[in-house]
Amino acid sequence: MHGPIDNDIEEHPLRYKENGIDETEISGILSTHFNTESETPSPGVRSKKLSFPDSDATPAPDYGISPDKESMELTPLSGDDSMNEKHGLKQQTDDVEEDSPYEVVRHSVSNKDDPSMYSLTFRVWLLGIIFTGVLSFVNQFFFYRQNQLSLGGSVVQLLAFPAGYVLSRVLPTRKFTTFGWVWTLNPGPFNIKEHVLISIFATASSGSPYAIDVVTIKKIWYKSDLGFVASLLFILTSQIMGYSFAGLARKFLVYPAAMIWPASLISVTLFRTFHEIQDFGGKMSRTKMFWICFIGSFLWYFVPNFLIPALSYIALLCYMAPNNVIANQLGDSYNGLGILNFTLDWSTISSNMGSPIAYPWAMACNLFAGFVVVMWIITPIGYYSNTWGTGNMPIYTAHLYRINGSAYDIHEIMTSDQHLDEAKYAEYGPVRMSFQFAISYGIGFAAIMTLLVYIGLHYGPEIYQQLRQSRSINEDVHLKLMRHYEEVPHWWYIVLFVITFATSIAICEIYHMMPWYWVVVATLVPLVFTIPIGIIQAVSNQQPGLNVITEFIIGYGMPGNPIANVTFKVYGYITMTQALNLVSDLKLGHYMKIPPRNMFVVQLAGTILASFIELGVAYWLMNTVANICTPEGYPFTCISANTFYSASVLWGLIGPGKLFGTSSPYHPVLYLFFVGAVLPVPVWYMQRKYPNSFWRHINLPVAISIAGAMPPMPAASIVNWFIACFVFNYIIHKYRNTWWQRYAFSLSAGLDSGVAISGIVQFGIFTKAKMPQWWGADADHCKLAPTGGFLNRVSPPA
Repeated sequence: MHGPIDNDIEEHPLRYKENGIDETEISGILSTHFNTESETPSPGVRSKKLSFPDSDATPAPDYGISPDKESMELTPLSGDDSMNEKHGLKQQTDDVEEDSPYEVVRHSVSNKDDPSMYSLTFRVWLLGIIFTGVLSFVNQFFFYRQNQLSLGGSVVQLLAFPAGYVLSRVLPTRKFTTFGWVWTLNPGPFNIKEHVLISIFATASSGSPYAIDVVTIKKIWYKSDLGFVASLLFILTSQIMGYSFAGLARKFLVYPAAMIWPASLISVTLFRTFHEIQDFGGKMSRTKMFWICFIGSFLWYFVPNFLIPALSYIALLCYMAPNNVIANQLGDSYNGLGILNFTLDWSTISSNMGSPIAYPWAMACNLFAGFVVVMWIITPIGYYSNTWGTGNMPIYTAHLYRINGSAYDIHEIMTSDQHLDEAKYAEYGPVRMSFQFAISYGIGFAAIMTLLVYIGLHYGPEIYQQLRQSRSINEDVHLKLMRHYEEVPHWWYIVLFVITFATSIAICEIYHMMPWYWVVVATLVPLVFTIPIGIIQAVSNQQPGLNVITEFIIGYGMPGNPIANVTFKVYGYITMTQALNLVSDLKLGHYMKIPPRNMFVVQLAGTILASFIELGVAYWLMNTVANICTPEGYPFTCISANTFYSASVLWGLIGPGKLFGTSSPYHPVLYLFFVGAVLPVPVWYMQRKYPNSFWRHINLPVAISIAGAMPPMPAASIVNWFIACFVFNYIIHKYRNTWWQRYAFSLSAGLDSGVAISGIVQFGIFTKAKMPQWWGADADHCKLAPTGGFLNRVSPPA
């Protein structure tokens, strides 16, 4: 979900997947495979769907790396060497049982390998292409919808296992010879390395690429279509350039044992669970649970999506007082605060925050507490006191306004080449935004500093120590085992960089997106920051974002140019983010002993295939859906793209100099940088002074991160998400823990997949069909919330 500044991301929850599994699902798996108390799950998780406003400095799981963190010890999956040998995990040297110097790695990653185990097989190509196609199509399709559901890596991991098994039983074993190369459709039993490669293939770039936001706003709002070929090259260069930085950073971020990458450990644990734990007591399989939930979810989604849309958001306050503007503002979901607004639609619950089952209860409480403070305390106080003159605007929106509350028309202040016309801007007047939208930027600034200080206080000595160790420790067992495989030579990555860099300059110059020298500057950002930020993430699983840095650089460097602003952000920020996602995959392959060249091939193939599909879906929808990205185009309202467009105006067309300058009413939000730097210190002190009190559950970066997704995230979506999380991850997790451990993620994947496929089927069947007008056919019963402010609205429009 794009947040207001990042607009903004993706991620949009479906943008960035890590190691074949949704980043938000990592913490949930922890409670299954780590020896943690059910009352005290991991305090934080990094979410793709939660972006800090314009920073995207998203907090990730606070797993703990040091061996002295007993609460995070891992339970070994299998102590039976015969079981390990059965699955090709036999030790290469039986003389000495060598293992990782880090306990958390020893308990989750096998120190055995079989170099003769096949990995890049026909099954990998077949299933990888199928799952890449499905995930890319579904996720891009729902990116434009009001409820932005996403299918993540967990679906691939779950379904690839039985699919690979079936193929191993039905495909012919005949061998073929092509140009002297002997190959077969079926080399033998489906193994863990194939499973890992399929997952990485499908999730390398299965979420909507950030560059598609640029393509969308150029076509829809700026009325300057980039064209399919140029758009494709733009997407491919922004995605693939990250490979070069990832490959060149391997020596620092992948090979050293000190670079642990906790999220990769969780994926390792999940894969080994599939392939090593075989005795399930004769109970119903997780696959069967998936299909039961899939069918039920598929059928039920016809009700809230087509038959009775009113069930998606049941706004009690609006039903009780339909003509009261304040009741509408408090109760509405998309343009209100979501108070007493409930749902019977799973897509409403999971489409924005991701599945509630994936979040540990303590972390969900931090998120919801942050939501309550921002949306139910700060926002009403600021709005109803008419701070910054926002009382004539909706209480919650990413749209832009004039001082009188009317919509802001950017075409009135632009030149013919889509730059700011200073004279027209002075005559038309300054841009204004709602109080909540403006304060979300300030909270985003605070979130950046909070995360950096939080990392320094909690992980500073550890990062410093492991950075020193990464330079001095001898090769650990995993690096020694990987020496059996041919490494990807550096020149492969250098060639990729040269091609993508040259193509980026050509695209930006030919299509007037950004001068070539700004492409050079944008490229320097990931060049400088990939390794230091990667080290922080490898140890703490926290990734400080660069959105604010990139937007301030280009905002001051090229004010008045919105397309250059978002283009610079793509190459400056997203390239580094993509590089770190790929590095985390490389570390997963390192732990699972996947031949590096096979990893390179599937990552590159998955990214290229996904880019074609995603752009094709985007153009198909933009060219066929009437009134797309407007309220009249419901359900294709493009809430994330709308926010991204607003940010392009604020940071690009207007520029940070005017937006936050001393003469601007929004200048005070800059002081929240300082507030964010100070805020973690007293909490850290209380956690150290009272380590067993409730303070240990407080995670400020997680709590503050919720502001980064608002707008455009519907407020009621978070309320219902929290209720579902309470049911699954507190009540069921606490009182039916065995059931939760076995079926929770199968249930989540089944519900998400059922809704996604059902939505696509209904789009094909009911594109031109409309339900008769009646109460239940109206999805919005809060008519006053989006039409104006409390100062100038007392009754519904005539």
